[in-house]
Amino acid sequence: MTIKLTRKQRIKIRSCDDAFKVMKEILMREDKIDRDKEHFWVMGLAPSTRISYVELVSLGCVGATYAEPINVFRFALMKGCTKVILIHNHPSGNLTPSEKDIDLTDNLIQVGRIIHINVFDHLIISTKSYMNFKAKGLMAKLGESTKYVPPLELIERIRTEEKKIREEALRIEREKADKAIKGAKKEEKIEMAKKSIKEGLSVELIIKLTGLTKREIERLK
Repeated sequence: MTIKLTRKQRIKIRSCDDAFKVMKEILMREDKIDRDKEHFWVMGLAPSTRISYVELVSLGCVGATYAEPINVFRFALMKGCTKVILIHNHPSGNLTPSEKDIDLTDNLIQVGRIIHINVFDHLIISTKSYMNFKAKGLMAKLGESTKYVPPLELIERIRTEEKKIREEALRIEREKADKAIKGAKKEEKIEMAKKSIKEGLSVELIIKLTGLTKREIERLK
């Protein structure tokens, strides 16, 4: 069910405080939503980070709710949103995420990656406050999880990482080779300068022949 938003509620999301402000107003609509049950919403963001839509994906019982990935991302794909914020309430007021909350977020992050929709954050809210996964470091941690990554995708990630390592190793070897070549050329110039000094050539002429600085040549005398 798509939640009807007012013009004032279609704001740009600059922080999770902005998202909570809008969701608190939605949660407080007693005549439309039963606050004694858990609800799972998805907030879709336009490329400008302005709220494109808020959809009630599922309505659970007092202690739990569940959201199928197909329902979570359906509207985002239709609306062309590249970012979504997951939101659900805890009627008890305890904002600590459960293991099921964390596991569901992990699953949705991986599904979002496959379809190129960024799960930006997950908020657990009450009528008074909220907590967000990103602030707790959970989004970064779950982003590294491989629990719900399809085997082929995991293989591709490993290949990509191996390719990066090989490219970095080649870059380092090239840098070493370049330094060695420059060092050899420098030594050749120094030897040329020493011979030129012995032959009595002027400093100005030696500078032109070798490219060394006046100070470098003076040190060789």
